[in-house]
Amino acid sequence: MTQLSPLHLYLAAPRGFCAGVDRAIKIVEMALTKWGAPVYVRHEIVHNKFVVDTLKAQGAVFVEELDEVPDDRPVIFSAHGVPKSVPAAAEARQMIFVDATCPLVSKVHIEAERHHENGLQMIMIGHAGHPETIGTMGQLPQGEVLLVETVADVAHVSPRDPEKLAFITQTTLSVDDTVEIVAALKARFPAIIGPHKEDICYATTNRQAAVKAIAGKIDALLVIGAPNSSNSRRLVEVGRAAGCSYSQLVQRATDIDWRALDGIRAIGITAGASAPEVLVNEVLDAFRARFDTTVELVETAQENVEFKVPRILRAAE
Repeated sequence: MTQLSPLHLYLAAPRGFCAGVDRAIKIVEMALTKWGAPVYVRHEIVHNKFVVDTLKAQGAVFVEELDEVPDDRPVIFSAHGVPKSVPAAAEARQMIFVDATCPLVSKVHIEAERHHENGLQMIMIGHAGHPETIGTMGQLPQGEVLLVETVADVAHVSPRDPEKLAFITQTTLSVDDTVEIVAALKARFPAIIGPHKEDICYATTNRQAAVKAIAGKIDALLVIGAPNSSNSRRLVEVGRAAGCSYSQLVQRATDIDWRALDGIRAIGITAGASAPEVLVNEVLDAFRARFDTTVELVETAQENVEFKVPRILRAAE
């Protein structure tokens, strides 16, 4: 019998599902219970293929735009949020719709509207084309939200009045990168107003802190998550910035490049906020099959946040 090489595996915590993702998935499941299949979902409910495929098997139909949904079937808006024009169009068609926007994203929407009512123009720190950025910018009229992605962008942004500005951020950004961009904004626009409480969500912050806690102990980091998941991709970047040069994103165990891990003695495992624990266990099992594995949990915070589902579904609980 071949003796397996020893491997110390550091399992980061918190990892995986956050309260907003948990709520969004529950909303789709409860909608299917209440109205039966098919229930339509505009955009991926959360950015994870395994989750989307599981819900498809239960009768959820995923579409990109509202005009792909029949008038007589319910539609759910994804956890990332949507522009105001989307629920307005659903109301105009007298559709049943459920908004699964994460409450922490909704908080940013409300913040943007409040600043707008006070005559301020917004600068949003976010990623162009990401559904959350599109949804947040779509809360206000065109031109009222200016997007910056990097420190370099700050020098080129052209607000209407430098004295009447506020900034908001996407909830899934790198904490460290965002601090640098905010500093650049404040240096160029000293009067700019920031959020009362940081817009980057607790789950993003906690998962990045857990990666930093293990980065100095490991030869490689695997982040379980989807390529279109912003918070998962940020975890890879955080791992590299914290000193773990081999930090890779994998969707599941079949994506692991075992040749690249040849000779390693210590590896870190974490999961983005939309990756289910079943995929973490799948990866752990894959390592146990190839190595004499010791698993050490590194927990930097405990999460007990829970968000209620919309009232329209509560009877189905």
